[in-house]
Amino acid sequence: MNRELKRVTIVALLMFLALFVSTTIIQYVQAENLAADPRNSRTLYESYSVERGPILVDGTPIAFSQPSDDNYKFQRVYANGQLFVPVTGYIPVNGEATGLEASLNDYLSGQSSSQFFDQLNRLISGQDPMGASVEVSIDPVAQQAAWDALGGYTGAVIVTEPATGRVIAMVTKPTFDPNSMAVHDGSQVEATYEGLLADPSDPLFNRATGGDMNPPGSTFKLVVTAAALESGRYTPQSTFPNPATLTLPGTDTVVRNSGGGTCGGGAEVTLADALRLSCNIPMAELGMELGDAAIREQAEKFGFNTEFEIPNATEASTYPRVLDEPQTGLSAFGQGDVRATPLQMAMVSATIANGGIVMNPNLVDAITAPDFTPLQEFSASEFGRAISEQTAAAMVQMMVNGVENGAASNARIDGVSVAGKTGTAENGESDPYTLWFTGFAPADDPQYAITVLVEDGGGLGQEGYGNLIAAPVAKQVLEAVLNK
Repeated sequence: MNRELKRVTIVALLMFLALFVSTTIIQYVQAENLAADPRNSRTLYESYSVERGPILVDGTPIAFSQPSDDNYKFQRVYANGQLFVPVTGYIPVNGEATGLEASLNDYLSGQSSSQFFDQLNRLISGQDPMGASVEVSIDPVAQQAAWDALGGYTGAVIVTEPATGRVIAMVTKPTFDPNSMAVHDGSQVEATYEGLLADPSDPLFNRATGGDMNPPGSTFKLVVTAAALESGRYTPQSTFPNPATLTLPGTDTVVRNSGGGTCGGGAEVTLADALRLSCNIPMAELGMELGDAAIREQAEKFGFNTEFEIPNATEASTYPRVLDEPQTGLSAFGQGDVRATPLQMAMVSATIANGGIVMNPNLVDAITAPDFTPLQEFSASEFGRAISEQTAAAMVQMMVNGVENGAASNARIDGVSVAGKTGTAENGESDPYTLWFTGFAPADDPQYAITVLVEDGGGLGQEGYGNLIAAPVAKQVLEAVLNK
């Protein structure tokens, strides 16, 4: 064999080997990931040729497929679609699916590798192919209560179990009917989508887990208080200067407490009272003493700057990098460039309720094949420890004080000890405030953690505040789930 022929042979063999390796990776190693990729429209379209599995709440379908008399074999239907669309999402004939329809598409469409033998058996036995069913963690009582309590406000409510991370309610408003996105007319779907996209109220946003995120306001004081207690340099009785105004160093930015005066009476105020009364000035002083690195480290232990999959993708709440001293002072009471989702703030409260351990949030309990064979069961998992048990216990008491005789008093429930923290976040010189409540109940045996977000000042512009609007929403939801 001459030298040129040998070179050609070697090149041909190398090309064949590269083709073999890449084909193997695509068809076997990456097959399941490619099938699950929401951009894989072929897989989504193929799902219409099988009876897509249902999405269930307490055994009742909230998304299911029924026979269709058009070119598609099945029509996707969403029961009480506006209530559950943050959970189910939708699957269109064109474009990308959202929600669980996207994140669990491989199971719902019967295309996951774990369903291969089930599909083979159905083919051999002559049965029509069918996707797996997905049982979600949503509690129908909690979901309806959150919907009713949020009323006509723009915002979100999320309720979780502190000990497990299970999401038992997730509501966002304004919203839309996903059935309008599931019709089999592609041009109609596109027109509906463009209309929703152009709507200034942003109904496509899931405000519970993302969207145009808001500053957390005074709810972030829980993170800063945790950082202080964890440092070992502070206790709930540590004191701070108590002026009526504070000019941040090197700037003309003046920090004021929400009441416009000092934080209670006296020349000094304790950390416990600063949190109970939700005062900005002592928190700004504390934040600048701690420094941005300590606050960021604590925030990240709670989950900030991390994207969670529940299994729906969520947006990361953010605590920015490298803040100077005045920026750190602003961040200490949830202003500046700090941004958070209701899910993240619910995780902060749930962690305090759970003795300091952060649980990974989860929206799905189980995935089951059509023959009732379990394909996947989701169990509680830890993200990590954010604070010590001692810090958690101290913060529980401070949050209880905030509800019993502090700035979160409108969350009180007769006969139940509630722990909570309100927030009223500024968005600009004349823009409406963002209103928050986060907490849990019962405080002595936490079963439910809740966060309420109300945008646009609850319709009151800069006259609305967290305890006036967000706290009563939380109270109504907690009463419903505690009394069910």
